[in-house]
Amino acid sequence: MSPAAKKTKKPAVKTATHHKKIKGKKISKKPGFTPYIEKVTVNIGVGESGEKLAKAQTVLTGIAKQKPVQTISKTTSKDWGLRDGMPIGCKVTLRGKKAHDLIVEALKTRDNKISDYSFDGQGNFSFGIPDHTSLKDQKYDPNIGIFGMDISVTMQKPGYRIRRRRIDQRKIRQSQHITEEETKEYLIKEFHVEVVE
Repeated sequence: MSPAAKKTKKPAVKTATHHKKIKGKKISKKPGFTPYIEKVTVNIGVGESGEKLAKAQTVLTGIAKQKPVQTISKTTSKDWGLRDGMPIGCKVTLRGKKAHDLIVEALKTRDNKISDYSFDGQGNFSFGIPDHTSLKDQKYDPNIGIFGMDISVTMQKPGYRIRRRRIDQRKIRQSQHITEEETKEYLIKEFHVEVVE
């Protein structure tokens, strides 16, 4: 390299970091690593089949605007009156805008607060609603009664599906694993949630 070329060479420019530390852990700020809601599962357990289960399915249909599926007992218990293969509840899975809208309404019933123990350490979280009539457009019907429900939210990052695809299935990198801190930060930013310890 000639002396003239050396003089015109531009100094290296340091780029800004794309990570933020929360409690000693790095959280990625790159667009491709931003967590998002993969699905929301709403479950009502009644512990028995028959009329009560049919009413629970009616409630879920009204909330989710789609048909729920029955959940089946995997064990037999004489004390609880359960047998293997017996329908004991119902659930519905939501994605996209439906999932987002339901979480907004569900969090309103909890004053936009969620307990710290609601997170599972892998970025997912769950919480309960004791009264379905507290949700938007849900009114009390004496013929149905009041049902509580569990809401489970599954989080993931772009590219996560390579773990589950049938062809060329691979392990995901450590940077694509979602941490509890990342989910909390997402909820605070997206839904203005307060995490209560």
